[in-house]
Order: sequence, then structure tokens, then C-alpha cells
Amino acid sequence: MPVPQNNSRIDKAKEIANNPSRYKVCEGCDSIVGSGTIICPNCHGYRFDTDKSRVVDHAVWLGSRDQTSVTAKDLD
Repeated sequence: MPVPQNNSRIDKAKEIANNPSRYKVCEGCDSIVGSGTIICPNCHGYRFDTDKSRVVDHAVWLGSRDQTSVTAKDLD
């Protein structure tokens, strides 16, 4: 039986897909971060893909599945 999707993930994916220039994809952990990020808050990587089509595709992919990574917020 499929697990219901978290609407906040879908909503965030839509926001990112509609504004890809405000985001980039971390090449270390595949997280989507803000365009002003210098060091990824999740993996501390510093290489990012800013290609708009990659950001949109990745947002759609992440928004359509359940979260599998642990973020700093999860550790609070």
C-alpha cells in the first residue's frame, strides 16, 4: 500500500520548480538549497549545480517521494 505524500514536500517542490533561479542542487548530497548558500547545511559540500532544468527536475523528483535523508532540523 503506498504511503500518503506529505503535502508540504509537494508544495515546496512547486515553489522551487516555479522559481529555479533561487535554488541550486548540492552535488554532494543532492539537497536543494537556496542560491546564496555557500556550504551545504546537510553535508557541508561546496559544489552545486545551478542549471535551472536540473533544479526543476530534482524538485519534482524529491517532491514526489517521501523524505529519506536526515536534516539538521530532524536532529533538534
